Amino acid sequence: MKDKVFNLLPPAMIALMLCFWAFGPKGLLDHPATIILMGPMIMVIVLLLEQVHERHAGWRMNRQEFFTDLFYVVLSGTVIAWLSDTATGDTLGALKASLGITTAWAAALPWLVQVALALVVFEFGQYWMHRLMHNWTPFWLTHAPHHHITQLNAAKGAVGNPIELFLISLSVLALFDLDKTALFAAFGTMSVISTFAHANVRSDPPAWYAFFFTTIRHHSLHHSTDYEATRCNYGNSLILLDRLFGTYREGESALVGQDDRKRLSIWEQTVFPFQPLIDRYKARKAANDHSEPAAAA
Repeated sequence: MKDKVFNLLPPAMIALMLCFWAFGPKGLLDHPATIILMGPMIMVIVLLLEQVHERHAGWRMNRQEFFTDLFYVVLSGTVIAWLSDTATGDTLGALKASLGITTAWAAALPWLVQVALALVVFEFGQYWMHRLMHNWTPFWLTHAPHHHITQLNAAKGAVGNPIELFLISLSVLALFDLDKTALFAAFGTMSVISTFAHANVRSDPPAWYAFFFTTIRHHSLHHSTDYEATRCNYGNSLILLDRLFGTYREGESALVGQDDRKRLSIWEQTVFPFQPLIDRYKARKAANDHSEPAAAA
């Protein structure tokens, strides 16, 4: 019975999210704190669920993981969110205005269709950015730190190199005239899906849900220790895109990580994209230091 209840939690939370943004009190929907607190509240709820019905004991959060994850959650919700909004929202909004582009047709769509449109547009961009990161070395260097995590939990979606966190957040949604509540409902829905897809919760949603949306089974396989196995299931929330573009793989992995499951510190994650250049510089410096005494002799 407990398993059945937990299996239904992801679709139930999505239904609650949609109902809130569709029928909630206007004062609450318009309050700036609502959208700011929505993501953290979802994360806290799912983290609490991990304490009740965990999936793997090896993924259990410890003190070190808690404070590392907290750092990235705050970073993503502040600096990265501001950079992303400036780079896409403000820039694309200004470009749209200067070119006289209008998408009034989007605002005229039924509310649920607007939610679906926002979700698909955002996820489509994330899918291809994510796929690029696994297939081109310069981008993989920014994304690899996220794959060095050695456990999955509800906060792990926020963990990664800052460059990657910025790139994966970019979107063209600002080009569409959508109802604000529909837009926030889409973000809330994606937050629920992706949080459960990283969570250490024993929850296997119904087959219809898993056909469209990413689950922990899909995403744990994407985080497996075999690099080639990571080149699948790129959809952060919409696994349907993997099915459509031929990158879907069935399976699950309890062991996650890369490079013999080496866990990276915050500093190591930050400098990881530049590590090849740093190593090359150190090697050249060492070679020069070694050659100087020989030349003097």
